Amino acid sequence: MKSMSLKSQLSKMSTRRNVQVGADLLLTKQAGLIKGKNLGLITNHSALLRSGEHLVDALAKRTDVRLRALFGPEHGFRGTAPDRKGIGNEVDSKTGIPVYSLFGKTIKPTRRMLKGIDVLLFDIQDVGARFYTYITTLTLAMEAAAENGIPFIVLDRPNPIGGVLVEGPVLDPRLRSFVGWLPIPVLHGMTIGELAVMINGEQWMKRRVTTDLHVVAMNGWNRTLTFDRTGIRWVDPSPSIRSQHIATVYGGSCFIEGTNVSEGRGTDHPFEQIGAPWIRNKALCGKLAALHLPGVTFLPVTFTPRSTLSVTTDSKYEGEPCQGAFVSVTDAKRFLPVKTGVSLLWALQNLYPDDFVMKPRRLDELVGTRQVRRMVLAGSPPEVIARTWQADVDGFLEKRKEYLLYP
Repeated sequence: MKSMSLKSQLSKMSTRRNVQVGADLLLTKQAGLIKGKNLGLITNHSALLRSGEHLVDALAKRTDVRLRALFGPEHGFRGTAPDRKGIGNEVDSKTGIPVYSLFGKTIKPTRRMLKGIDVLLFDIQDVGARFYTYITTLTLAMEAAAENGIPFIVLDRPNPIGGVLVEGPVLDPRLRSFVGWLPIPVLHGMTIGELAVMINGEQWMKRRVTTDLHVVAMNGWNRTLTFDRTGIRWVDPSPSIRSQHIATVYGGSCFIEGTNVSEGRGTDHPFEQIGAPWIRNKALCGKLAALHLPGVTFLPVTFTPRSTLSVTTDSKYEGEPCQGAFVSVTDAKRFLPVKTGVSLLWALQNLYPDDFVMKPRRLDELVGTRQVRRMVLAGSPPEVIARTWQADVDGFLEKRKEYLLYP
């Protein structure tokens, strides 16, 4: 048994790549892009170099550039603010550089914030889901750069779930919100650099402006690589995305945010488990198992949510024991997160019609369409619901071809 285990580990190690992210390449091979410039940097704690040093620290100590301003997205510059909590401006205690919040009263860099900046950089680890707000911040920052005549550089990082799977409804523009800004599927299968190129090329910014854009592409990444195979150290992109597994299931289990069921916030397994005091875990898991969804199994769980200042301040059913299901991915290549998320909604509505509540505006903004919620209420099975978005996905796949940077 021990020798087989070692063989398995060696096999897994051999499939890993030594991927170099955009930030490392900027400071080595493409430093000419920023030499002699006054820089603004939109970033958070995830912008680590291969050495473990943060990009801010590396730039601050260089003599050939001047780092003038930092901009923080949701969860803040250090990535520790709880979900959906507004953040104020501050000064970075280590470098003395002003940090402007882009999540709160201001969501887009203002002319005053950009004064004196020659180049605006963006380096944040994304998760690959449309409702993960960092890509909204990317779009608005590109828009601000275009309006102020400032070149924009994206330092690319991997899509943690790879670049193959594209799934879910394309956003209905009538439902645009901070958790859904772009007309793309729930899971778009692109890196943040590729998205920036597509945003520019499709003229998705206000007044159809375009920015002077440069993407510092990664070296060694391809569409089949999930984060665990890149050789890059995992850093939680936000307080609730704590692992590769959570990033994998998040594209579907996040729908539960738009209901009166706990999505697991306030536990050690946010988005991996869902539950409520009125759910019977074995009944729910049995209902889900009967759907024979690919690459996933559902395990009965009991948990009690607790609010913590570093993760969430409004846990559903705080202090109440909840029963529910743990979403366990058995084959990531076959797993369909969005279809699985719709299946969770369907099973809950089917089993608990008197207790389960879908919150129309919030859920529709996450899913990107009103149709899914209405079909769940009408009793349509997940297989039928999933077919409704395929034509839009096919159209998106065709459109995105010219914007892909990696094979």
